[in-house]
Amino acid sequence: MNKLQELDKQFIWHPFTPMQLWRQEQPLVIERGEGVYLYDVDGKRYIDGVSSLWCNVHGHRHPYINQAIRQQLDKIAHSTLLGLTSAPAVELAGQLVKIAPAGLKKVFYSDSGATAVEIALKMAFQYWRNLGQKKRTKFIALKESYHGDTIGAVSIGGIRTFHEIFGPLTFEAIFSPSPHPYRYPGDKHQCLDHCLGTMEKHLQENNSRIAAIIIEPLVQGAAGIIVHPPGFLAGVRHLTDNYNVLMIADEVATGFGRTGTMFACQQERITPDLMCIAKGLTAGYLPLAATITNERVFEAFLREPWPQTTFYHGHTYTGNPLGCAAARASLDVFQKEKTLEHLPEKIALIRQHLREIRNLEYVGDVRQRGMMAGIELIQDKIHKTPFASQHRLGAKFCHHLRRCGVILRPLGDVIVIMPPLAISSPVLTELLQIIQQALRTDLKKINASL
Repeated sequence: MNKLQELDKQFIWHPFTPMQLWRQEQPLVIERGEGVYLYDVDGKRYIDGVSSLWCNVHGHRHPYINQAIRQQLDKIAHSTLLGLTSAPAVELAGQLVKIAPAGLKKVFYSDSGATAVEIALKMAFQYWRNLGQKKRTKFIALKESYHGDTIGAVSIGGIRTFHEIFGPLTFEAIFSPSPHPYRYPGDKHQCLDHCLGTMEKHLQENNSRIAAIIIEPLVQGAAGIIVHPPGFLAGVRHLTDNYNVLMIADEVATGFGRTGTMFACQQERITPDLMCIAKGLTAGYLPLAATITNERVFEAFLREPWPQTTFYHGHTYTGNPLGCAAARASLDVFQKEKTLEHLPEKIALIRQHLREIRNLEYVGDVRQRGMMAGIELIQDKIHKTPFASQHRLGAKFCHHLRRCGVILRPLGDVIVIMPPLAISSPVLTELLQIIQQALRTDLKKINASL
């Protein structure tokens, strides 16, 4: 064990990590990145198959983004947006409104996906108070949803593993069934009818109490890449319009090309009332998030008396100039390198390999939307029996892949594939072939050792 590994174990508490198990392992220490590759302190190269937790877009150390950040450093690293403004924040806001779903006009900056969601919840809550409808305090979310780890975001999160222990700290939300086609085999219409019908029932029963519905559009990421059937997102928007409640789209994971379009909402041609973005916003460079809303919501905060109707929320690093400079450069790269235009070929490549992977032993459902894919490992394909959670098969499989030069991070026993959008087709093919070969030849050995 090297000195950095020893110091890590001595000082660092890692997120989403059983630290008792971590202390038994030798941490992988990453020293640098280049393109879609990560390099450890010993010089070994790995394909970054999970985009450094879903946020890297154009690869590591992109020269154009690097230069934009250096140029901003020569001006100023940070200046508050409380009582002041800055050119990078103003210019980025204009760019975001230009590419966002039509009708989203106002940008409120923050630091992470969770804070963007927290802001959207508070905006929706206060919106109705400012209009005099103080009974509208409830939120509808999907079961198995994930929106972050701050207390408000936890309250509308539907994954028990992450959120159950914090139940006493949270507010009550209404959870509607997740449209998981895997549970409605061969009948997407049944899935849509049941899930949208149940959501409408919740709206009918709580008609004057609902502030907003929050949804991860098209794909529920942390739930294991649950891909919604076509029409569900538009169906939710239709319900919010009919019952006059706000719609919050959490595009933290799905935004910036992950589903094949700049934002997932654009695939079903809907515009939410509030949209949360983070992760790929700065292409994985710096912490920056935003909540973008429409004029309808914004104008409710222009009312008198202003001390009661002002949105009193903010962050020290709101609109950080370095983060905004990185985000502006990233949006330039999208255009210069035609990033979205090159995705269909890569999406088809993933789909092709998943068709072959689906037939392998221990592989249950495989799910994909755009550049987001999940491979579910199960013990018995016929009876769809999962592996015992304490075996941590997904984690052990991904740990094994490091020997093959691939970095992935699972969600339980779902192997997540989410490489940088900039990955070339040959390297993407290499990544998928490594995963497929390991599933075919090594997973059985790993399972036998449990």
